[in-house]
Amino acid sequence: MAACHEINDDVRVYQKPNKILLMGNPNVGKSVIFSELTGIRVVSSNFAGTTVSYTEGTIKLGDEIYHLIDVPGTYSMEATSEAEAVAVRFMNSDPVAVLCVLDATNLERNIKLGLELQRYNVPIIYVLNLVDVAKRHGLEINVDLLSNELGAPVIPTVAVKGEGIEKIKEELQKVLSNPNDDSCCGNCSFCPGCKGNEWNAWDRAREIAARVRINIDGELSFLDKLGRNMLKPWPGLPIAFLIIILSLGVIVGGGKALRAVLLLPLVNNILVPLFKTIFSSFVPEGILLNVLIGEYGIFVIGFEWIIALIFPYVFLFYIVFSFLEDSGVLPRLSVLFDNIMHKMGIQGGSMITILMGYGCAVPAIIGSRTATTKKERLIISTVVCFSVPCISQTGALISLFAGFSPILLILMILLSLAVMVTVSSILGRLLKGNVDPMVIEIPNLLMPNARAYGKKLMIRMKHFLVEAEAPMLISIVIAALLKETGLLNYIAVYLEPIVSGWLGLPKDAVIALILGIVRREMAVAPLLAIEGLTALQAFVGGAVSLLYLPCLSVFGILSKEFNTKVAVAIGLSTVITAFAVAGLINQIAHLFM
Repeated sequence: MAACHEINDDVRVYQKPNKILLMGNPNVGKSVIFSELTGIRVVSSNFAGTTVSYTEGTIKLGDEIYHLIDVPGTYSMEATSEAEAVAVRFMNSDPVAVLCVLDATNLERNIKLGLELQRYNVPIIYVLNLVDVAKRHGLEINVDLLSNELGAPVIPTVAVKGEGIEKIKEELQKVLSNPNDDSCCGNCSFCPGCKGNEWNAWDRAREIAARVRINIDGELSFLDKLGRNMLKPWPGLPIAFLIIILSLGVIVGGGKALRAVLLLPLVNNILVPLFKTIFSSFVPEGILLNVLIGEYGIFVIGFEWIIALIFPYVFLFYIVFSFLEDSGVLPRLSVLFDNIMHKMGIQGGSMITILMGYGCAVPAIIGSRTATTKKERLIISTVVCFSVPCISQTGALISLFAGFSPILLILMILLSLAVMVTVSSILGRLLKGNVDPMVIEIPNLLMPNARAYGKKLMIRMKHFLVEAEAPMLISIVIAALLKETGLLNYIAVYLEPIVSGWLGLPKDAVIALILGIVRREMAVAPLLAIEGLTALQAFVGGAVSLLYLPCLSVFGILSKEFNTKVAVAIGLSTVITAFAVAGLINQIAHLFM
């Protein structure tokens, strides 16, 4: 099996031989099926837009190796977004077969896409997923009749449980062993692949769905009833606020408890003393020893900042966010808050993308590809850079305010929301173009599958450890060198009018501004090491870090997704806003002190 990799649109992948495309509407379980077929771990979620680029793996059928491509979810082969345009290009790249995944609970729309795919005269196998959920809703699908109507094999599956996966492989092998078979359904009055045929895909899809769907006695479960109620203002809004409060409670309260009970004792009583003993035994006193185990030593603040400060909040955030993804809660929040989001200049479905930014800004910016207009993509990406702290940064802010009143954390949340509304409203008026109305998939409310949920959590923590740890370690090395070589004091002299005069922070806070360029949370962590910090200074420092320059990885993805001019404009704007807003907070506060 080849390694899985998420990649942007690259012409080389279209030219690969032996391509099998995994196609379907968003949120039908394609990523789960891809993972089961290839053995490769990918992140899958119970809302639309998880696969905004495409994922490539390999699958062995008989003696042949095939490239399996998990194509971005699409509702139609007439592309209305960047992700759907990629799907169309894949269908025009001579694949050897297509696996079209259908949602058994929403047949009409899924069959409509399945019919459109027949235009390309590529061998198709239909995968009827979520048959267990359909049965729970009082529906059964006549699989044999559906296969006859579509003129292709139809395989019922429950992907999250692995049911039907082996049957998919068997059917694929049969289809690929007879590549010259015509993909026509045999009914030329309806077949979209037959030349000269005029037909309406929606009408045909409704006709097929009505024929194959059988109503059975079924009673909605508690989750089904709750899912429907959450789409209504009452009791949906109270439930939504309760979910948000509980989520924050788990992340903040649980993170503080995990930090105090387990991680701080581990760092302060075991790891730091151990490495101090080791290095003191053979490294002479001086700059090198201080860089390793001094006040800003790599093996001191490296453990304190990364393990005790950031890790617990990151871990609990992903536990909570992954649960909300897989359960289908997030799309319901988007519906409930659509009116508010619309006043900000974006549609409610973009709320999910913005919420992704609280994990990391990079996937949120990539996820903005699901937006149907460039204007909305720019607004989402800018809002995330200006006002959405990543989870590492949030953890650092929580730790910074822990020694003061919890009111500081509440005020910081309000400041973040105020900046978000202001930035989105201004851009909504300045940028040319339109923001389309919300069209969002509302999935079934489900209890997450334990295996898929655990797999996702491990993948995300692995990504955090691989992608975030290295830049943080670089920041820590920079901090140690600046402190121990005296460069920090030299730089602080030149920035004193801004740092101490305008912002009212201690001169040592200049290191936070330097490290924040590498990683956003590193604009907060150094403040924890400053003794005698007042509540006002902590809040001002937190405000600077919240609004400050996006880290290097964010700058890179902005340049890639848009262009360097956009990345520079957003970067400069955030720096100016950070110093202006934080400085005004400091100056106004002193007027009343």
